[in-house]
Amino acid sequence: MRYLPGQAQQLPGNRTSAAHYRAQHFLFEVQDGVATLTLNRPERKNPLTFDSYAELRDLFRALAYADDVHAVVLAGADGNFCSGGDVHDIIGPLTQLDMPGLLAFTRMTGDLVKAIRACPQPIVASIDGVCAGAGAMLALASDIRFGTARSKTAFLFTRVGLAGCDMGACALLPRVIGQGRTAELLYTGRSMSGEEGERWGFFNRLCEPESVLAEARIFATQLAQGPTFAHGMTKKMLQQEWNMGVDEAIEAEAQAQAICMATNDFHRAYHAFVAKQKPQFEGD
Repeated sequence: MRYLPGQAQQLPGNRTSAAHYRAQHFLFEVQDGVATLTLNRPERKNPLTFDSYAELRDLFRALAYADDVHAVVLAGADGNFCSGGDVHDIIGPLTQLDMPGLLAFTRMTGDLVKAIRACPQPIVASIDGVCAGAGAMLALASDIRFGTARSKTAFLFTRVGLAGCDMGACALLPRVIGQGRTAELLYTGRSMSGEEGERWGFFNRLCEPESVLAEARIFATQLAQGPTFAHGMTKKMLQQEWNMGVDEAIEAEAQAQAICMATNDFHRAYHAFVAKQKPQFEGD
């Protein structure tokens, strides 16, 4: 892949295989077309560091070229999702930086959200326990969120003297839970419970803590077995149409759908329907 050369198999047409990628700052595996990224610092509730921010950003960008990844699961180890930026490894050093250094950092964190949103594969977040700060933004940037009753999601930036407008929160969160609810969470920095998150539309479903990761993987596997080229097109349109008028969006969807109609998967689906069989999609 374009990140860390030599760790992934290069294929024709600038495509790659991610199966052999070895992550340095989190766990990574590929199985049945699903890549699982697990934040793995459970002793601190899986916080992010400067290095993990950068590696996650680069990996999500590189997944656009991975032929063997058709969906992604994002999770945290041992009962928590992510506690945000590490107090010792990030927050402390930030107090020593000048303005250019601070802006370089905040732009990097925003680039991670951009990379998640631009990643063509659907991303399913498996969220248990603490989901705070930058961790809440990782969850928000994902396409699908599975939570638990004990999930505690907090955009806690104001609790450390910062604005709630971090990593795209003021743009993304109102579109998921509404303007008024967003304002409450961003002004107060309070935790949103699992039940509240499901009721407000932040979580697609609530699962038992012991099964949330398995259910996220099952859902991601089902997506990976579907028309993956079309899923990528759907995700692109979901992102791009935020900045379009309705007439522009209808035209963009006409063009996107025409492209999908030229794929082999569309023809496979037709022939399977005629034969009264389940289509076997191959993503082309």
